[in-house]
Amino acid sequence: MQLLYFGWVRGKIGTDRETIEIPDGVTDVKGLISWLRRRGKGYAEALAEPLVVRVAVNQELADLDQPVTSSDEIAVFPPMTGG
Repeated sequence: MQLLYFGWVRGKIGTDRETIEIPDGVTDVKGLISWLRRRGKGYAEALAEPLVVRVAVNQELADLDQPVTSSDEIAVFPPMTGG
């Protein structure tokens, strides 16, 4: 699974991308975020409020119940604002 991080999420996690093996039992966005939070302080801070960050699965905005697979590209980013 390819993970991409943007904005302050990237800053807190400390990288803009990584490739991971999807853990057993992780089947949706909510499970992935929960697993990522346990990976360290930066992840925990960036993902402390799952409803604050936005997630895209294969370049499509996704809800927390969106299924994920090992071949997916997941992007995690701050809420978008107009301007």
